[in-house]
Amino acid sequence: MMNILIFFCCLCLVISHYVGGIQDSLKEEMEFQTNPNLTDKTPIKIIYTEFKEIVDCIDIYKQPAFDHPLLKDHKLQMKPNFENLIEKIFANNSQIGSMFGLDKEECPPGTVPIQRTKYDISEEKILNDHILLKDIPGVHVVEISMLQRLAPFYKVSGISSIYNPKVEKGQISMGHIWAENGPVESSNRITVGWHVLPKIYGDTRTHFYISWTSDNFKKTGCYNTICRGFVQVHAKIFPGEYFRQTSTYGGPTYEAYMAITQDPKTKNWWISLGNVSIGYYPATLFSNLGSASIVGWGGRTRANVGDLSPPMGSGHFPNGNKTHASYFRSPKIQDASRYVYEPDTYMIKVFSDNTNCYGFEGDFDKVQHERIFQFGGPGGKCGI
Repeated sequence: MMNILIFFCCLCLVISHYVGGIQDSLKEEMEFQTNPNLTDKTPIKIIYTEFKEIVDCIDIYKQPAFDHPLLKDHKLQMKPNFENLIEKIFANNSQIGSMFGLDKEECPPGTVPIQRTKYDISEEKILNDHILLKDIPGVHVVEISMLQRLAPFYKVSGISSIYNPKVEKGQISMGHIWAENGPVESSNRITVGWHVLPKIYGDTRTHFYISWTSDNFKKTGCYNTICRGFVQVHAKIFPGEYFRQTSTYGGPTYEAYMAITQDPKTKNWWISLGNVSIGYYPATLFSNLGSASIVGWGGRTRANVGDLSPPMGSGHFPNGNKTHASYFRSPKIQDASRYVYEPDTYMIKVFSDNTNCYGFEGDFDKVQHERIFQFGGPGGKCGI
């Protein structure tokens, strides 16, 4: 029986810091660029983690998101108007593990964690140079999406295996879910997933990430809280944190449930990790995302033009064995009637731009009674 350690803790924790026991010398060793969004925000508390991160605890009503001109009169929503129902499949697994230790220190009540960044990248520098842009040189994809004729969609979710593909300087590798609407040139899009991206984190670890745009990254959009927009509400789990444990070929496999869901009342788009709603993108940020016309699951890589492309997922082609390739299992969507279901094969389309580098395989697990989308591969000479 496959040894799967599931990223899930039924009480409340999915991502957490193991904080404490930090020597003063560690603080001196950390050389961080201060997030430009925090220059006028005085932290109520500063947390130094043993993983060489700095987390600012900011008054929840003064967090960077509310500096966005479209959120000037925004009313904070503390929780969504829907339940984060835990998938039954979690309870069916005999071995349940956590990728993270419990907190020893957390932000005080009334504050939220905002991660300081290790880069000095302005919003303008990452626009028009984004891996999620259409047809950008050096980007390769394996993506599974719902047919547009079945739209509109109001939720996309899945349980993703988490890997740490080897990435060199100037490269990116990711696995994600997404929801989008509008024409390509002005696409409104939200993505949630994991990625390895040394350019913004200063390391080659696998990080939990979110991103958004309302114009296909022409003038809006970014990862995590690099730019204003995402409203953080959870006191412990936040975008940018890294996964302490990742899957290996042949097992063990570590997983994370993630979801993008529109609130039926406020129309805000909530981001969930495990059973926790960590925050949301306000509806007013978007010009054309009252619903999603496209939702999907998959992976992407990017390398500088002329260089070898990095591995995607586990770095191995799918072969039907869940411990060999990266996957999304129990993929689900929510339709116009707010009915949540797993799509049948005739409801999806698969796109892989270079099958010599990355592949796809879909299957139905008769034991777990769920659909599985496997994707990934070794990369290499993949062309432009």
